[in-house]
Amino acid sequence: MNALLDQLGAYAPLLISVTKAIIFLLLGFFISSQVAHFIRNRIVNHPRIDDTLGNFAASVVKWLILAFVGIAVLQLFGFQVTSLIAVLGAASLAIGLALQGTLSDLASGVMLIIFRPYKLGDFVDIAGTTGTVKSIDLFVTELSTPDNIKIIMPNSKSWGSIIINYTNITTRRADLVFGIDYANDPDKAMNVILDVVNADERCLKDPAPWVGVTNLGDSSVDLTLRVWCKPSDWWQLKCDLLKNVKYAFDANGIDIPYPHTQIVSVSKDAQAEA
Repeated sequence: MNALLDQLGAYAPLLISVTKAIIFLLLGFFISSQVAHFIRNRIVNHPRIDDTLGNFAASVVKWLILAFVGIAVLQLFGFQVTSLIAVLGAASLAIGLALQGTLSDLASGVMLIIFRPYKLGDFVDIAGTTGTVKSIDLFVTELSTPDNIKIIMPNSKSWGSIIINYTNITTRRADLVFGIDYANDPDKAMNVILDVVNADERCLKDPAPWVGVTNLGDSSVDLTLRVWCKPSDWWQLKCDLLKNVKYAFDANGIDIPYPHTQIVSVSKDAQAEA
């Protein structure tokens, strides 16, 4: 019994250090999360500061607090932090080479926050991936596609690719092509198209809509319509204009050509006469 108590007494300092370390870590995670949440809410609710900056600042503060907690935990176990920092400094080249992809994501995340090619809620196309920006972290950007698929994209890929922002504009142009039969009057067809456009309040008057003959195809005269609208109306407006113009063409006797196959049968008598 005395031997067991002696062993427990020998391990008591270590057990105390482990207990303190666990408490420090739990407190560190709790405090860092609460502080990050507080900073994020304060910045998000500020009318002059972008929401993207709030998430970024909250992430930076959270990781800084966790770094200090990690240093404190190491000190509990007797590690000389100054010596550890010196060792890490000597090994920084190797660590940098091993983590160059992660460091590139971090640097790209900083650039995205500074130049802000997109922000939370923007509808973007990044490297061929289209979706709504849900979050911008230190290392990744999260997108939500129109069919509600979650996309996680490294910031280095985002910053190093072509970024198309469909939200950060006030107007957008919709281009539609309508084919009519050669027997139809192009001027009449263009007036019918403009009547449909003018009846839709989503179509902007400035810039004014434009329609004209842009191609003489094999079986149709192609009319191109260019109309401006708000970005939020673009997709649905295109669909509605296609449908409404089709109905208007039918009502005005304007034919939309489609491929035909003509079969000619020649009798034997006609072949003999030829």
